[in-house]
Amino acid sequence: MKETNRIRKIVRLKQLVQSWRHRIPPGGSLAVYVGDEHEHRRFVIPIRFINLPVFASLLNKAEEAFGFQTTSGLVLPCDAIFFKKLLHVLERNERKFGALDLDDFTEMFSESWPLIGSLLL
Repeated sequence: MKETNRIRKIVRLKQLVQSWRHRIPPGGSLAVYVGDEHEHRRFVIPIRFINLPVFASLLNKAEEAFGFQTTSGLVLPCDAIFFKKLLHVLERNERKFGALDLDDFTEMFSESWPLIGSLLL
């Protein structure tokens, strides 16, 4: 009976370790959270994206909205749908779109999807 409990504890510990491994971003990546104050979605982005003008704008907006909080991860003030579309564009062609700022992306997305401009929080 004791051996069975021990095995169950070992299995549970392995499951916990594996779940935590998935939460740690791979090297060269950064986890960010986007969404409103009620629900944040986690995205893992390449660290090099932080140097792009669009992320500088989002970081400035985050500072204005949240200050320098230290209790949670990096929260960016935009909707998850907008952010997902932004990442998709940058991952497909960072060289072409990397110089665009937040206003450029908002305008670009609003042309193809009129409500996207309202997705910035």
